[in-house]
Amino acid sequence: MKLASTSRRAVAAIVASLVLGACGSGSVSESPDRTAVEAPPVRIVSLSPTATEMLYAIGAGESVVAVDSFSTFPAEVADKVTDISAYEPSAEAILGFDPDIVVISNDMGKISEQLTTADPSIKVWTGAAATSLDDVYRQMAELGEVTGKSTEAATAVQSLKDRIATATAGVKAPAGTTYFYELDNTLYSVTSATFVGSLLSQLGLGSIADGVEEGNSYPQLSAEVIIEKNPTIIFLADTKCCQQNAVEVAKRAGWGDLDAVRNNRIVELDDDIASRWGPRLADLVETFAAAVRALG
Repeated sequence: MKLASTSRRAVAAIVASLVLGACGSGSVSESPDRTAVEAPPVRIVSLSPTATEMLYAIGAGESVVAVDSFSTFPAEVADKVTDISAYEPSAEAILGFDPDIVVISNDMGKISEQLTTADPSIKVWTGAAATSLDDVYRQMAELGEVTGKSTEAATAVQSLKDRIATATAGVKAPAGTTYFYELDNTLYSVTSATFVGSLLSQLGLGSIADGVEEGNSYPQLSAEVIIEKNPTIIFLADTKCCQQNAVEVAKRAGWGDLDAVRNNRIVELDDDIASRWGPRLADLVETFAAAVRALG
C-alpha cells in the first residue's frame, strides 16, 4: 500500500508506538538480545538512468516514486519521469516526493548533504559510472541491500553473469582486428582503457583510438585518422542522439573505401543500452559478440 506523502511518517510513528506499547514499557532495553527490524524503504527517487534500470531489475520498481528526466527504461517508469535533472538536481524538488532513499550517480553540488540536512532520515546512495563488470555486479548488490531486495538482486546479478558468459564463450576476433566506436557524429570515440573498450578487448578487438591522444580515453578523432587506420568494424553509439546509421556513414567523404563499410560491418547500437551499464549490459555484450562471430 502506498502512503500519502503528508501522512506516511505520521503513520510510521503511530505503528512504532503501538509496537512499543504491545511489548510493554522499556521492553527493548530490557531485552538487549532483541534487534529492532527496520521496514524496507517504500519511497525511492532515482536520479540515475542506470540505477533506475537496476532498481526495476531487482524488483524494487514498485517503490520508485520519481526518476530523473533521462530515465526512460523500463516502460513502467514512464509515469514517474520528472523534470529533475540528474546533472543539476534540485533538493527542494526531490524532497517534494518525500523519499526514504535517493539514488544518484554523482554528488555534484553536494546534493546528498542538502538532502540529509533537510531530512536526516533520508538515505542517499551514490553509484558512479562502472569501470568494470565487477562494479556493475557490486552496485546491483548494494541496491539490493539498501532496498531490502538482496535475494532478488543476487538472482539478477547471476542472470547477467550467465548471459555474458554464454555470449562470449569461445568468441575471439582474429589478431589485428580493429574497431572505431563512434560516440557522436563529431567523431569522439573510446580507447581500450574505457569500460566499453575493456569489453571489446576481451573479444580480441583493438580500438583505433588507442594512443591517439596520450592520457585521454575519450579522444576526438579526425576523419583522416579513421580513414588511415581503416577499422575492421564500426560501432555506432549515436543512432538516437545524432541519427547516424550505416547508410549515413557510407555517404561520408572517403569512408566508402573503409573495410568496415565495404564489408557491411557497421553495427548500429542503441545509445541508451551503450551508455547505461546495468542489467541491459548483457544486450550490449551479445551485440559485440555477434559482430565478432560475423567476421567468420
